[in-house]
Amino acid sequence: MIDRTAVRNNANYLRNVRPIDPEEIAEYIEGTPHPAVVRETLREEAFDLRLRERDDGAFVPVPEAPVDPPGWDPEALPETYSFALEDLLVREYGANWHRGESGDELRERVRRLKSDYLYENEVEYDRVAALGYAIYHLPAYYATVGHVLDDLTENGLLDRTLRVLDVGAGVGGPALGLHDYLPDDAVVEYHAVEPSAATDVLERLLEETGRNFRTTVHETTAEAFLGTDGDDEGTAPDAANPATDDPFDVVLFGNVLSELADPVAVADAALDALASDGSLVAFAPADRNTAIGLRQVERALVAGDGDDVGPGRDAEIYSPALRLWPDAVPTDPGWSFDVAPGLDVPPFQRRLDEAATRGETDEPGEFVNVDVQFAYSILRPDGRRRVDIEASAERCARMAESERHVTDRVNLLAVKLSHDLSEGDNALYRVGDGSQATDHYLVCTRETALNRDLREAGYGAVVFVENGLVLWNEDEGAYNVVVDDETVVDLVAP
Repeated sequence: MIDRTAVRNNANYLRNVRPIDPEEIAEYIEGTPHPAVVRETLREEAFDLRLRERDDGAFVPVPEAPVDPPGWDPEALPETYSFALEDLLVREYGANWHRGESGDELRERVRRLKSDYLYENEVEYDRVAALGYAIYHLPAYYATVGHVLDDLTENGLLDRTLRVLDVGAGVGGPALGLHDYLPDDAVVEYHAVEPSAATDVLERLLEETGRNFRTTVHETTAEAFLGTDGDDEGTAPDAANPATDDPFDVVLFGNVLSELADPVAVADAALDALASDGSLVAFAPADRNTAIGLRQVERALVAGDGDDVGPGRDAEIYSPALRLWPDAVPTDPGWSFDVAPGLDVPPFQRRLDEAATRGETDEPGEFVNVDVQFAYSILRPDGRRRVDIEASAERCARMAESERHVTDRVNLLAVKLSHDLSEGDNALYRVGDGSQATDHYLVCTRETALNRDLREAGYGAVVFVENGLVLWNEDEGAYNVVVDDETVVDLVAP
């Protein structure tokens, strides 16, 4: 057995002198172990030593600076991952996997998955379902994670050494997106929790990640891994599980909360597994049911003003649905989602779609899914928020009090929680301030130079609305705040 302490001591000495060569270190270790053994030991210790392995096999220190925003804007799923998925399909069904019985079986599974999600049925993943899921969802889920992580990197909150837990990792879309989002000089200790047949697809796709993205797949349930499957609620993570010995910097819930029997309990346990300055990152499809479900989990986990709605933790909403009134808790449905540029159609989706037998009512594109639309939430136990802004009663009206302001002009501090939802008429944006009990929208009936910031502000931006006209929309059961030529909108935080 190699002397790990000696390897670590030599690596720490050489890190500030020159690149660490396993062959050189082997000469200083008692018994002169083979350099390959030293190299593997350094790989296993690299995360704790903040070392990354170069292509030439030498190890160098990981920079101390946090991850910079990479300008994430993928146009397509990288070919490497497309080829890997098609390799699985060819191995399973042959070169014509998209035709004949195999193509029909895959298309039927995709249809069933879409239907189960729509009607909130329990979803089971055998090998065929996992392959169908990968064909239909991999590209969009790959892109989504980077757009969400932008909220953290803009404030320098992702380190270049990251310990990541991916709960319900599925076929690997979020993992691959995370890998490509991070810079080449990052070192990641990645743990995937996935109990289904999707692990076969996941492990094949993870083979395409780099040497400093060290992966471990745990074929178990989230409940078992995080210790919530016992008789006592809220138990701590399994002490016998070595993966939970050290806290995680990021815990990912990528499109999985809606599939858990008790998502609040699992997410609560995940907060226990986080480092004090870590982030719980959750995202879900943009459809009404899953997006509202995600927001309900968020609200159950965040301490409110005395309402007993969940575990009552001290976690803070980092983004995007900021609470701008510190003593308020929102009770509106909370359907909110972001929209990012779509992707090019990958070859495997095109093949499956073009080989379908079309009926009179079937439209081409049934098996194409490259729209990137998602709801998301980032929670942090350290209380950090994306922007540290609070509303003032001296300057602003609360959305919770909009009923008494109907037909009045008011000032509001609001988070922009949608892109333009109109269909070509007056621009329409969902907003919130963390106090709302009913849906609120800003309706721009006339854009001017003084209110143009409303259109130009991004999703999650905070805007100050001066002199907006509050109206009740009986048809929608919502408040419309009219932004016209008497209204000023200022961007407070992008």
